[in-house]
Amino acid sequence: MLTFYYARNTCALASHIALEHTGAEYQAVRVDFAKSQQNSQDYLRFNPKGRVPTLVTPRGSLTETPAILQFICQTFPQSGLAPLDDPFELARMNAFNSYLCSTVHVAHAHRLRGSRWADDLAAIANMKKKVPETMAACFDLIEREFIQGPWVLGEQYSVSDMYLFTLAQWLEGDGVDIRRFPKVSQHSLRMTQKPVVTRVMMAEQSAI
Repeated sequence: MLTFYYARNTCALASHIALEHTGAEYQAVRVDFAKSQQNSQDYLRFNPKGRVPTLVTPRGSLTETPAILQFICQTFPQSGLAPLDDPFELARMNAFNSYLCSTVHVAHAHRLRGSRWADDLAAIANMKKKVPETMAACFDLIEREFIQGPWVLGEQYSVSDMYLFTLAQWLEGDGVDIRRFPKVSQHSLRMTQKPVVTRVMMAEQSAI
């Protein structure tokens, strides 16, 4: 039995969609950031970073979206959510996921989490002001170089699509019009038409 910890409107959505897609037996537990549950001792014993997502497995806890996504793909290979039989394509998938994690997510975080990098209020304000530019630059690159077809990897639907869809949901709040990126915009539309995506998003928003 797997236990998945998530919070609303976070990168955890990608892993949540992946779990649901596989048909895995799991329990989804909402972490309420408004109540600072991510800093509770009960939660920190699973994830000492105090962030989401966290996937608790029989062998221990996993954190960080790229790692959780690969674990899901390899644990449920029948789901076909990764090119597990092609080392190059698998590495390409992980390279894209790593870019989303290390660069795109960090650019977004400067809008709401500037205090992670600076104490000076003016510096924090400048970081926030820069977010529309940096996020647009990230998605310009994704639009030009990384979407190879209807899906990130071309014809194969993968966890990279779930991850890209999740981060693309942040563009409006970051002051970027997704319509600037036709491929990304169409990709997001295709994702919203998948019943599993709709089901997970509705479950996250309605969870107490």
